[in-house]
Amino acid sequence: MNTTSATLVVGATGTTGRRVTAGLTAKGYRVKAAGRSATPVEGAEPVRFDWNKPSTWDEALDGVDRVYLIPPIGSSDPAAAMLPFLRRARTAGVHRAVLLSSSAIPAGGPAVGQVHEALPGLFEQWAVLRPSWFMQNFTGSTPHARSIREDGAILTASGDGRVGFIDAQDIAAVAVCALTDEQTPNTDLILTGPQTLSYGDVAAIISEVTGRPVVHRHLTFEQLRDRWAAEIPLEFATMLAGMDRAIAGGAEDRTSDTVQRLTGRPPGSFRAFAGRELA
Repeated sequence: MNTTSATLVVGATGTTGRRVTAGLTAKGYRVKAAGRSATPVEGAEPVRFDWNKPSTWDEALDGVDRVYLIPPIGSSDPAAAMLPFLRRARTAGVHRAVLLSSSAIPAGGPAVGQVHEALPGLFEQWAVLRPSWFMQNFTGSTPHARSIREDGAILTASGDGRVGFIDAQDIAAVAVCALTDEQTPNTDLILTGPQTLSYGDVAAIISEVTGRPVVHRHLTFEQLRDRWAAEIPLEFATMLAGMDRAIAGGAEDRTSDTVQRLTGRPPGSFRAFAGRELA
């Protein structure tokens, strides 16, 4: 274990970032917890970081030899900010990078797919985590959580398509392995939960666990795109609605053994997650 050099965790207060930070500090690793407001994180050194402000990059990278990368939220072109930062990180002495991407976006694909494609040429050791949809998408202030609370409904354009929903705790556990194991995979890793579920299945489980009726309401691609576009840029809204359309076509109907293989334990089920965080 290297306790002198640090791991930079971008988005250290976010859904996976705070769990990665906790996992690293629990193992005794030094962590620089990066965010736009340098929010204190237990066991870590807070540092201000903004993808769109290169003046914050050098302090964040000082003393760092590995990074956990969360792309800029809501950006349809994250490579524009990320690639200049990653080149500076390489020059600063970073040799290992773990990128959070998506099961729906391959290397060379849109958005973060461009960063994925560039990563092997930038670092000696790297991994790209490509999780399926987060179970946490049904908690907090997310669109699904809000529509469940306000309307008793989950609104998607995914039809009866199935998804291998995964708990953010399992994503973070794999990220910690990828950041700290002596041998990193130097590959992309598809991450899923133990089974695939339709949004109708999800609604039924939430109804059973909470005792409140929840249904899955089907939207068209255009309806979902316009719903998203009321909150985020149209280009990004179109991409997200397109992912739902891909789910309807079966693109996410798969499971993987990655969590079990890298962490030594099986991924958690959606029912277990709902009992823990929704009940």
